[in-house]
Amino acid sequence: MKKVSFIVLAIVAMVSVYFYARSQDVYVIPEPVKVTTNKFVSFKLSNPIVVHVESAEAQSAANCLSERLTPATGYLVKTGNKPGAIELNINKKQNTEIGREGYTLDVTSDKVIINANTSAGLFYGVQTLLQLLPKEIESRTIQNGVSWIIPGVSIVDYPRFAWRGIMLDVSRHFFSVDEVKHYIDNISRYKYNVFHLHLTDDHGWRIEIKSLPRLTQIGGCRVKRTGKFGDYEWPKDGEPATDCGYYTQEQIKDVIAYAAARHIQVMPEIDVPGHSAAAIAAYPDLSCTNNQKAFVNPGSKVSEWYKDGTFKIFIDNSLDPANERVYTFLDTVFTEVANLFPFGYIHMGGDECYHGYWEKDPGCQKLMKEQGFRNSDELQSYFVKRVANIIESKGKKVIGWDEILQGGLAPNAAVMSWKGMEGGTKAAKLGHEVIMTPSQYTYIDLPQGDISVEPECLTWGSVRLKKAYEFEPIPDGVDPKYILGGQANLWAEKVYDMHHGEYMTYPRAWALSDVFWSPKDKRDWPGFVSRMEKQMPRADIAGINYARSAYDAIVRPYKEKGKLKVELSTEIEGEAIYYSFDSGEYKQYKEPIDIPNNIQKLSVYTTYGKDNKGKTITLPLSTLLARTK
Repeated sequence: MKKVSFIVLAIVAMVSVYFYARSQDVYVIPEPVKVTTNKFVSFKLSNPIVVHVESAEAQSAANCLSERLTPATGYLVKTGNKPGAIELNINKKQNTEIGREGYTLDVTSDKVIINANTSAGLFYGVQTLLQLLPKEIESRTIQNGVSWIIPGVSIVDYPRFAWRGIMLDVSRHFFSVDEVKHYIDNISRYKYNVFHLHLTDDHGWRIEIKSLPRLTQIGGCRVKRTGKFGDYEWPKDGEPATDCGYYTQEQIKDVIAYAAARHIQVMPEIDVPGHSAAAIAAYPDLSCTNNQKAFVNPGSKVSEWYKDGTFKIFIDNSLDPANERVYTFLDTVFTEVANLFPFGYIHMGGDECYHGYWEKDPGCQKLMKEQGFRNSDELQSYFVKRVANIIESKGKKVIGWDEILQGGLAPNAAVMSWKGMEGGTKAAKLGHEVIMTPSQYTYIDLPQGDISVEPECLTWGSVRLKKAYEFEPIPDGVDPKYILGGQANLWAEKVYDMHHGEYMTYPRAWALSDVFWSPKDKRDWPGFVSRMEKQMPRADIAGINYARSAYDAIVRPYKEKGKLKVELSTEIEGEAIYYSFDSGEYKQYKEPIDIPNNIQKLSVYTTYGKDNKGKTITLPLSTLLARTK
């Protein structure tokens, strides 16, 4: 009897180990909440694929499934209200565990069933189902010889945060409607649900305001420049502004509808009072200086930044808070914006506003004296509160970057915290809604590997993939109910086209989708790396560009007792690192290395498994020395 019990226990243990191993084989991004697998079960798609739906809500998810299944399989997809191979069901009785955006997914040998409380939940269940299919499902052409098998699995899944956002800056570099739709389509695969459009800045006004046509006629155009953004020559007197781009209101409606079909809401940003050079070029009297030669900045250097975080701007790019015409102008703008965008929030910017021109302006000084303001921060708070009232009068909530905290926060404003966690923490403790987007974790325009081998990007910081994955949006000591979620931001100063934009976005947006969707206690870096490596060939087939910078070596030069040394490391465990001096023989790295005084350069690369190799990083001695300072 004891022998029989031992055998039974051994079998149970083996099965348990297998099920655990299989759960690791579900390479879904973002990581689902609960996954149970069954090695004895799988489902194979056959032609035609019959999809069962009972409501219009479920039909939208069925349409999405059909659009993704047919091109690669070549199979006909039939939908109807009779039992089928794939069932998409809106729960008649609400499943309280999964909430508004969650779903359950069950794969047996004869059917696939996705249940959800809403159409959004069904859509997210479909995204997971598609990731369970072979990678060839990502193709837009028929893939012959593929067995379209879905593993036996039971999934219960729902998001950790309600706000899972990505921002695209279309002011500094304009992207076409098709490019914006392509970007939306790709982020929807990873269950993002807010698309933040940065529509206005010093470098272009990108949205049609019918009552103020000069905003796009003049503010939507700048002189054409090539080279490196930030170093362009200033516009010359009389030089025509021919580099133009903006979205008509009909195009905006089209983008909103496209996003809505993928359960993404579009949030507009009209960035004021700073970053307003494009608006001022169109209407100079909106600024303190009323400069009739104001221009849309093509990417010229117009500011100087200091080590203490302060800055000076050489050309007035701020709206005049003491000018009543400014508030009339903004009321007109936000009326049209609010009528266009169904989303409940409008972003007013509020960041990096230079106060130097306010401090010299008689009108601003008079207002400050009348209101009893002690400093220009309180003048900015006055502006923010008036703009908040305008936006709220349109039935919308106002949101701004964390500088809107300066001088006192508007009563109902939400804060998007980018300068770190401090602003968001302060706002949450004051009882305000917060979206956490600190630059050190979420600014995906910053380099993700060694700057010597990365494409052109901003270089005032870096966000490596592992750093993004380690982001925790809820600070200690803060009531989680005030943290709506988080957001990745793709600023476009140095992002010249969408191919480059995708490289900067992925795989960091894959990592952040885990942060925003998956339970905190499921955060597992090695597990994410495994899922990322399965996602990469899928992205290859789908034509989505991404970076492999996480495989590259991390080179950290330092000085010890006056001697130059270099420490080498990697983000991914198990990589081997090799180095050489002056293109000589490569040696495997074991410990920090002494750098001889007579070398010209250090070269480093990594290997991972059989076929993976990181980029070769070659750094001159002068660069190594400079990095120690």
